[in-house]
Amino acid sequence: MLKHLHIQNYALISHLDIDFEDGFSVMTGETGAGKSIILGALALVLGARADSKAITDGEDKCIIEAEFDEGIIRRELYSNGKSRSFVDDSVVTLQELKALANRLIDIHSQHANLLIENADFQLEVVDAIAQNEALLQTYSAQYERYTAALEALHKLQDLAKKSRADADYIQYRYQLLNEANIEAGELEALEQEQYTLSHADEIQSALQTAVEALSGEQGSAIEALRACRLEDAAADLQERIDSARIELQDIAEEAERKLHHIEMDPQRLAFVEERIGQLEELKRKFSAETVEELIAMRDELAQQVNRLDSFDFDIEQAKKVLETEQTALTKAADALTKSRKAVCPHICERLIADLKRLGVAHANVQIAFNPTLDFTPSGCDEVQIRFAANLNQSLRNVSEVASGGEISRLMLCVKALIANTKGLPTIIFDEIDTGVSGDIATQMAAIMQEMATHRQIIAITHLPQIAAKGTHHYKVYKADTDKRTETHIARLKDEERIQEIASMLSGKNTTEAALNTAKELLCCH
Repeated sequence: MLKHLHIQNYALISHLDIDFEDGFSVMTGETGAGKSIILGALALVLGARADSKAITDGEDKCIIEAEFDEGIIRRELYSNGKSRSFVDDSVVTLQELKALANRLIDIHSQHANLLIENADFQLEVVDAIAQNEALLQTYSAQYERYTAALEALHKLQDLAKKSRADADYIQYRYQLLNEANIEAGELEALEQEQYTLSHADEIQSALQTAVEALSGEQGSAIEALRACRLEDAAADLQERIDSARIELQDIAEEAERKLHHIEMDPQRLAFVEERIGQLEELKRKFSAETVEELIAMRDELAQQVNRLDSFDFDIEQAKKVLETEQTALTKAADALTKSRKAVCPHICERLIADLKRLGVAHANVQIAFNPTLDFTPSGCDEVQIRFAANLNQSLRNVSEVASGGEISRLMLCVKALIANTKGLPTIIFDEIDTGVSGDIATQMAAIMQEMATHRQIIAITHLPQIAAKGTHHYKVYKADTDKRTETHIARLKDEERIQEIASMLSGKNTTEAALNTAKELLCCH
């Protein structure tokens, strides 16, 4: 249930706080007073699209906060177009906010009557009355498995077709890479070897100089250090000299080993350069940055070559999987269809009875079923609510035969029918009474009263017959300040309700007759 609404800096509202009660409440006010603004703010906090233009002129942000029995939802909208959403002061995504809001409240806007003409909405109505949530979950899960199996088969078939068309090219590319016998890190090792072979003379000369300097017969550094013996007073230096001598001895021996292994080898150099050229040409041809990429391409091509012979088997296996999933999906779809068809007579009976109660004396409603051409995310059924308002009138689509007032009445009957099954704690009707008046309005109010027995109903209305039926009455009005015009809302007391309903009956110049009629309407309530 919606318990409290706080609005700050939204359109014509600088600050608004209002408490709401359970049961049946009505909201009235002159056209342009701001009822739509309050409803827009509520829609925003429930996840509607944010527009920074809605922020009050001169302000940086607006805040809308709605308190429900289940928790507090807050939406903050900033002048730069960004917004943030909170549930009990924890940041949530817009998708999470909408998912929560859909379980808390249903706002039936003035344009929502058009939903009655929408095939998806009509199917949702049937599913709601049939309480098909579990069947829909089963079907949806199976539908995902079926579509995944279908996608896997199509992908395999496409790959097989492409691979067979490109078989010669795949074989050719694989053969090039496979016969090259490429190894990871090979190019770097070859380039290092190429450098060594190309500069053998220089390296040998440098190594020879180093060996002679370190351990040659003519005054080598190692011998000089060996002859250096310091007194006990410099023992720490003696240790460092001995350590340096050992290290230099090791260096000298390593340099001498390298000196004996480095030699001029023109044939090896030619081979290395040819191999480097081969690898660079393969990188260019295959648009690879490294030898490792060439290896990965070779392995991928090897898999494609191996798969060329296994496609037929894989496709047959994929077809068997798809057949199994399709059988299970058909079973789930059949269960949905059976449940939907079983509840349709009850839906039609209830709608006809409520429509007659609302003055459509010769109302007739049927629900037509047509199978879809293929599986859909919601089953294999297309349903169509067909309607006739007059005696001997043929049943047709609602939009073809129903007037605006009849559509309003039909939509209210549908909402009343599904309210209990959906279990929504709050429903707001925004001028669902469009196109009706008199006793019909009174009957519409009575239906909303009945709905309010088990939930919170808020009706925004211009009709005094409906306004008088509310247990709680709120008035939306404008007032001028020294800076701007602002929208306000107030809960009316008994005397204020009489005045408000009287003005709805006779206009601003309230008559005594209007006041008496208002009292009678409220007494009947």
